[in-house]
Amino acid sequence: MTEIFHLSTFLRRPIFDADGDRIGRVQDLVARLGDDPHPPIVGAVIRIEGRDLFVPIRKIGGIDKGKMTFEGRRVDLRKFERRPGELLLAEDLLARHLINLVRGRLIIANEIEIACVDKTWEVVGVDPSRRRFLRRVLGAQMGQHVKVDTMVDFASIEPFVSHVPSARLRIPYRKLSRLHPAQIADLVEEASHDEGSEIIEAVGLDRELEADVFEELDTSHQLEFLEARNDDEAARLLSRMEPDNAADLLTEIDQERRRPILDRLAPEQQVKVRHLLSYNADTAGGLMSPDFLSIPATATVADALEAIRTSSVPAESLQMVFLTNESGQPIGSAAIAPLVRARSSEPALSIARTQLAHVHAHWDVPRVARKMSDFNLTVLPVLDDEHGTMVGVVTVDDLLEELLPQGWRAEFGVGAVEE
Repeated sequence: MTEIFHLSTFLRRPIFDADGDRIGRVQDLVARLGDDPHPPIVGAVIRIEGRDLFVPIRKIGGIDKGKMTFEGRRVDLRKFERRPGELLLAEDLLARHLINLVRGRLIIANEIEIACVDKTWEVVGVDPSRRRFLRRVLGAQMGQHVKVDTMVDFASIEPFVSHVPSARLRIPYRKLSRLHPAQIADLVEEASHDEGSEIIEAVGLDRELEADVFEELDTSHQLEFLEARNDDEAARLLSRMEPDNAADLLTEIDQERRRPILDRLAPEQQVKVRHLLSYNADTAGGLMSPDFLSIPATATVADALEAIRTSSVPAESLQMVFLTNESGQPIGSAAIAPLVRARSSEPALSIARTQLAHVHAHWDVPRVARKMSDFNLTVLPVLDDEHGTMVGVVTVDDLLEELLPQGWRAEFGVGAVEE
């Protein structure tokens, strides 16, 4: 079984020469980030007569025996300087926030765990538990075994490195993209401003993902990260957001910036957002999305399924397909599940609800919630007052977001730093 050691047991420990004389003490261990799931330790920062010097790990013996010795012929007296891709384990990681990519949560590195695997010292894990913090503060014996019940494998961790003076160290987008946008937004909200900026910068490599993350952020963080962007950049971001979310955010932006950003939106998005801005935020019109799928009442089940496959309407709105007559008036709705179960040649109208449960744009949120609950719907159509035209849909996720109290995620610990 591989023996695992605490980083803290190495820090400030003396290092001796071949004759047994003390020559300095360990300030930090240096690891190299790359494609390895467990970064190799390449050396140590040793303080000798007031100077911090680098000693390669191959020249240090006795690490696993409690007495560290310098096994080289001479010490390089040049002052230690960090090279690109290098992490100082204590300075950069210990007691700092890290991202647990498996759970999509922030953790605090109360202890860093290292081990010698196939003659190579590696960073193998992080322990976020408080008892490791207390053990580190109160001290422990060199070589103490680690109980791995609370250790998080370093392969599933990503450090924040915005404070590290190396342009090559940045959170890889490919790792963050495995998380749901809501998980990424939680990370941003729990992180510091610099850490949150680092996450936003990483997801910015995928403009669609960036827009999805912004939609999940609370208003204060949306405004915080929009502040550093000029009007053109802000408009490009809002153009990729869902129209209802873009309209909500636009109403929160300072008045002097609101009109310039609105005028810079992509033409199709601008039309939708302007329309949504005409409604009170606490009504069905303020909640609704103008994007939905409607098909002719003469369509077959096969036609309906093909329309779903080729539609660009957001997935949450595609849970329901609406059928319209020759005048464009909605006369029924069909959910995806009955469509999938039906024969492809069957008329879509034959499996649709022809008594269309609906709301109007001026209805308040409680009334919308009652209607959606009474009819067990996840997508609720919004009709004009004459019942002749659909103007949008309210989806259950948007309704829930409106009904839940402000700050509920923090209150229930959804985005809390994990121990």
